[in-house]
Amino acid sequence: MKSPTRRSFLGAAATLPVAAATSPPASDSGPHHWGDLKLAVATYSLRKFSRSAAIGIVKDLGVKYVNVKSFHMPYYLSEDDLRAARREFEKAGLEIVAGGNISLTSDDSSELEHYFKYAVAAGMPIMVCAPTHSNLAQIEKLAIKYDRKMAIHNHGPEDRFYPAPSDVMKRVKDMDPRMGLCVDVGHAVRTGADILEEIDGAWDRIYDFHVKDLTDFSSKESRVDVGDGKMPIAAIFKMLKKRNYSGVVGLEYEVVADHPQLGMAKSFSYMRGVLDGQAS
Repeated sequence: MKSPTRRSFLGAAATLPVAAATSPPASDSGPHHWGDLKLAVATYSLRKFSRSAAIGIVKDLGVKYVNVKSFHMPYYLSEDDLRAARREFEKAGLEIVAGGNISLTSDDSSELEHYFKYAVAAGMPIMVCAPTHSNLAQIEKLAIKYDRKMAIHNHGPEDRFYPAPSDVMKRVKDMDPRMGLCVDVGHAVRTGADILEEIDGAWDRIYDFHVKDLTDFSSKESRVDVGDGKMPIAAIFKMLKKRNYSGVVGLEYEVVADHPQLGMAKSFSYMRGVLDGQAS
């Protein structure tokens, strides 16, 4: 089946009013193949919005899975308040699949442990995180103690610890299986790495996935709606499906912070179109 084009899926979304473009699909069943991968929202995309507003936007996008950023579940909340916040997501029919990115930069075990207790109370089975090299052994012990999967997030050439997914793998490949990574394709390509090779080389440790698009792989300022750039989304999705990837593919939308709804809707329209186009 012919792969969908950017124009065929994003063009349709662009002609709709914002309210219509962000409305949930009538059904994820029937002829659609959107469930071939679990599409999610990384709520960093909605960092300018309150928790309740963010929940509403995710629902309007027709998405079930969320990776919750601390803007919407602050670290300072008590365990009871975190559980209450968690129930807000659950009441709306959303599933918290991960939390982060969490900057785990301390070498103090008690300080690190605070974030693990936070993740447990917030119902985050996966902690998307940015540790250093020196504290990985402590984090591994805490991951075992609290039975959390660690998805170390690559942050591109500016990141002196983990620029690309392969840099994470070098450190975690011989550690407990809970120690893994979150592949951020937008940051990875800016290192000059081949994104498909990066995914393939980290395969058995990928616990989360962040999608974005760029028109220039050397510039993070060239971010655009997914489908408007050069990112090989169809090839990435094909690889994930071939490997029976069981995690989520989260849109981390960074193009327009104050009013991201239309861009997010267009991005999901494109990604859903790609999945439908790859149906056998």
